[in-house]
Amino acid sequence: MTQVFTQKRMLTSVLMCLLATGLWQTGEGLWIHAKAQLAQFLLERAWDRAVAGEPAPKPWPWSDTQPIARLRVIRPSIDLIVLANASGRTLAFGPAYLSSSTPPGGRGTTILTGHRDTHFAFLLRLQPTDEILMETPDRRQHRYIVREVSIVDGRTTIIRSDGMPQLALVTCYPFDAIMPGGPLRFVVIADLKA
Repeated sequence: MTQVFTQKRMLTSVLMCLLATGLWQTGEGLWIHAKAQLAQFLLERAWDRAVAGEPAPKPWPWSDTQPIARLRVIRPSIDLIVLANASGRTLAFGPAYLSSSTPPGGRGTTILTGHRDTHFAFLLRLQPTDEILMETPDRRQHRYIVREVSIVDGRTTIIRSDGMPQLALVTCYPFDAIMPGGPLRFVVIADLKA
């Protein structure tokens, strides 16, 4: 009788541990989703403040980035806030501007980076002649037309040597890779529409 009671107690303990682990994992997933939704709301508010003229509005007080542009694609329907200072922390919240590249609309190559499995997953569906709109806080709109889509080695230079205005959207490749990083990049090049 005590052996049956001990087995039942062990089984109950194991089931309780499994239930607690499942609830914990579910809570973690819900928390990540909730944080992502809250971050998008805060980024939208910071963008609105930037458009209203506030210099470098932070989406939250401890943020080390701020919105510098809005990226829109008609097909597929995409609307993203572009953040300053491309880094791993910044890319968790949205695509980011590589500060060593040309500012949006300027002469040269503007480079935006994003994660292949979140904000830049749509790059796989872009094709030549698709239109990309980038708006800056001063309400200037820069229209780009996709010229080419390619897969390159991560060490490849994508900056135009002739200084003509272009936009490069860059993410890791392949899109379904299990491990992060890797040597390949998926690059969409778009020329500024005259």
